[in-house]
Amino acid sequence: MELVIVTGMSGAGKSVAVNAMEDLGFFCVDNLPPQFLLQFAQLSIGTKGKNDRIALVVDARSKNVFTSLNEEINLLDENKIRYKLLFLDASDEVLLNRYKETRRKHPLMDSELTSLEKAIDLERTSFETIRSRADYILDTTFLSSQKLKKEVNNLFSVEGNHRMQIKTVSFGYKYGIPNDADLVFDLRYLPNPYYVPELREKTGLQDEVFHYVMETEQAESLFLKLIDLIEYLIPLYTEEGKSQLVIAYGCTGGKHRSVSFARRTAEYLKEKGFPAVTQHRDIERV
Repeated sequence: MELVIVTGMSGAGKSVAVNAMEDLGFFCVDNLPPQFLLQFAQLSIGTKGKNDRIALVVDARSKNVFTSLNEEINLLDENKIRYKLLFLDASDEVLLNRYKETRRKHPLMDSELTSLEKAIDLERTSFETIRSRADYILDTTFLSSQKLKKEVNNLFSVEGNHRMQIKTVSFGYKYGIPNDADLVFDLRYLPNPYYVPELREKTGLQDEVFHYVMETEQAESLFLKLIDLIEYLIPLYTEEGKSQLVIAYGCTGGKHRSVSFARRTAEYLKEKGFPAVTQHRDIERV
């Protein structure tokens, strides 16, 4: 049985993620009270063959989630029930905007807590322990619904390799560092194609920019050192039981240098047999 517990910040995209998991063949239960986690998992094991892929959504709609979810996950561990924990996150600003756009009420708001900002802050603080235990963290701050579905497919597709997934991410520092990054490398000191008129409007996905960035002595030397470090760390993360390693490369705007390095790193790792995927977070931003 493949059991995935889906949780995270309200408004971060859990509904979209679960819809994508249903499309992948998961039997999904939304808004499950945390105290039923162990019972549901044991029942599912007893009926193996009917629903071998199960996703259970537990979030702030269950008022006691913060005090009981961690305890229930400990019970799963004690009973040697294998699971993966998927946590969806987004920046406070984006969560605020999403709630204002939909005009929905945050699940923690009541007669005593009437501020949306304070509700989000309380939820984030209360989720710190659970977030730290997550096998997968998806930061949806800059993801459209379609891109979020793609990320979920990358994680849970039955055709996917069940080894630790490695994701290389390009981003622009002007838009902030990705919340889910494990390793962050700053490339802003490398020669910038933005100042070459014929390359300015292109990206690192195009060979002219890619070669301009990667064929400098600085970039080649840096890439070899970083790959050496990454290859050293991969078995250590694997031994720790980590399910996903996110390697983020940042430049100023997230279109040229970071895209080139994320692209080359993923290509290199795939050639070495690692399950690597790429996300260019800010490549389409104006």
